Amino acid sequence: VYILNMKKYKSIVRVTVLNGFLAYVFYAGALLLDLGRPWNVINPIIGNSFGVNSVLFLVAWHFLLYMIAQLIEFSPAIAEWLGSRRIHKLLSAMTVAAVIFGITLSTLHQSGLGALYLMAKEKIHPLWYSEFIPINFFVSSIFAGLSMVIFEGSITHKVFSSHISEKNHHSEKSIISGLARICAGAMFAYFFLQTLVFIHDKDWQYLNSPMGYWYMLEMVGFVLLPMVLFYISQRHENKLLIRTAAIITMLGIILNRLNVTVIGFEWEMAVRYIPSWMEIVITLTVIFTEIWIFRWVINRLPVLRDPPAWAKH
Repeated sequence: VYILNMKKYKSIVRVTVLNGFLAYVFYAGALLLDLGRPWNVINPIIGNSFGVNSVLFLVAWHFLLYMIAQLIEFSPAIAEWLGSRRIHKLLSAMTVAAVIFGITLSTLHQSGLGALYLMAKEKIHPLWYSEFIPINFFVSSIFAGLSMVIFEGSITHKVFSSHISEKNHHSEKSIISGLARICAGAMFAYFFLQTLVFIHDKDWQYLNSPMGYWYMLEMVGFVLLPMVLFYISQRHENKLLIRTAAIITMLGIILNRLNVTVIGFEWEMAVRYIPSWMEIVITLTVIFTEIWIFRWVINRLPVLRDPPAWAKH
């Protein structure tokens, strides 16, 4: 929107950035809970024990700096809420730089998360391990993020309908159709890359096994199927079909990350990791708290509402 001047999507920028910023903040909070000793979170940031050449050091800094970049990008809305014109002018001038910085960080961050698993070749099932994990993580994050925007935006348009102008209401169908088109293209690239890796690594012998059937379910049911649905639905601007494809895609991304990190990780071990009920309750608490904060911000700040007249100049 900012770099390519795609004005069509301008109405969803703030709510998308807010959603991303809160997700990162609350995920950081969840990480602190997960550590058990939250004061040790400083170690990967300063390179203690891990070293500044480690992937974890890079991921920690990408995470931290990306949150700051998102906060700067969203900050003009805070200045408008406070009615501070001088601060708003300063923050607005910083927006484009923050966006460019944020795009770079998100690219590195998503691929960095995948790069963490390059060191676990002996532990990850061959169907999910490849030297291209960083690229696959990055490409899949594109349609994962846009699917989340479609899903969250659909709910937002119903729940906060009174905040949205008539003009933006009418443009909803065109916006999600455009996002669906990008999703279809990104999913085709991802499916093509995964197919190339599979053929190159000659993993045919694993297909006729329980893990192979699971892999086929992920690739056909949660990548190929929603890709086709996105393509068909965007051509006919079918909102229901686009939302259905977005939900399937989100479930597919969750499944893929679980396959790499839990299900296909040390798959031959006799004792497997299964989340306890306490972990599930804490996770749901973090998510519902984030939704509550999101609702609080939407109802008070000019996120979906048009900004004040003085902020448009």
